[in-house]
Amino acid sequence: MAAPSSCGKGKAMKEIYMTNREGISREELEKLVDQVLVQYSDLKKVLIVPPDYTRCYSYAGEITQIMYRKLDAAGVTVHVIPALGTHMPMDDVEIQKFFGDVVPKENILVHHWQTDTVKLGTIPGEVVSKISEGLYDEEIEIEVNHLLVDGGYDRIFSVGQVVPHEVVGMANYSKNLFVGLGGRSMINKSHFVSAICGMEQALGVMDSPARMLYDYAQQHCIDGKLPVSFILTVTSETKDGVILQGLFADDSRKPFELACELSQELNIVHMERRAKKMVTYLDPEELKTTWVGNKGIYRTRMAVADGGELLILAPGVKAFGENEEMDSMTRKYGYKGRDYVLELYRKGAFEGRTMSAAHLIQGSSDGRFTITYATIPENLSKEEVESVGFQWADYNEVSKRYDPAVLKDGWNMTEDGEEFYYVGTPALGLWKCDD
Repeated sequence: MAAPSSCGKGKAMKEIYMTNREGISREELEKLVDQVLVQYSDLKKVLIVPPDYTRCYSYAGEITQIMYRKLDAAGVTVHVIPALGTHMPMDDVEIQKFFGDVVPKENILVHHWQTDTVKLGTIPGEVVSKISEGLYDEEIEIEVNHLLVDGGYDRIFSVGQVVPHEVVGMANYSKNLFVGLGGRSMINKSHFVSAICGMEQALGVMDSPARMLYDYAQQHCIDGKLPVSFILTVTSETKDGVILQGLFADDSRKPFELACELSQELNIVHMERRAKKMVTYLDPEELKTTWVGNKGIYRTRMAVADGGELLILAPGVKAFGENEEMDSMTRKYGYKGRDYVLELYRKGAFEGRTMSAAHLIQGSSDGRFTITYATIPENLSKEEVESVGFQWADYNEVSKRYDPAVLKDGWNMTEDGEEFYYVGTPALGLWKCDD
């Protein structure tokens, strides 16, 4: 690592931004990380917060490896805690793929959203009511993993990808902390506020209702109080694979805003007409539950025609929830429409689990189009899939007609004349028709 200049942990980071639509090279990425770290001469203990494995296309794994290697060589103690939220922890294979041989397993910490948090403050009910335009007025506790407060870290680097998102509009920035390392109240209630305000009002929007909640928490509980710096990426998929096209680093909201502008340009596909049939593919290594696999629904729903069909090719999906609690809630109530779920909510069915209600609302098309999950029967059976409100197809059979190995992103045509629109990596963008 280059010789650092003096910079105490209380001082603000110098803004570092780079965009290259042709792709930022590994050499350029190394130099950008150097520009971040060179500002800190007195670091003894650092925490890096990358996303979980479902964001494997974020370049956060590569950045974490670079930072860890440089800091470790400089004698700094470095811990890595993936921003899991309610997602399952990485297994050994995922750890190897995300962090390589660089980050020792014993230095990778696990966030337990139900037990590991401390309360920093609250978002008052009147603020929540104003943000939700009167649809929700409950106070929200602001919780984060206790290590952010009492871990003794000189600097906390939150690393993640800005991309259209179904809950917060544009992912990452403070969401990485308040959801990725958050607790029950914030996770549940912010997701519910987003759901009842309407997903279509949030997708691809920077200042969504959920983002306003996280901004309030950031301004009142993080800024000037915890030594947090943000390193944000923008990536997209090309014919040569996923490339890094933007990196934005700073302590403020500005890098997030700049990353949003680039992501909205690169990651939103504006279609000239809606698809009567949409087919999307869930990478079996990345997406293993409908909880995260429903990105195939969220990111394409504004491009599916009324009365159309969304076919989700899901060879790796084996469960509904990322944990037993959310899996059981999905199996119990299913993806059966907004009104159905809200009626259950009013009856107290989701006490302490409102993120489940939000997820079930967002995972339904409310009858506007059909949703078919094509799974491998041994992973998730026809009976299980249909019990939660989806239609089912056998992936082994359906993939012969819609083979992800040969399909191209965009409009396709089968030999017998069926036209459909294919999305190979829904997590990397948003597809919408602007009519």
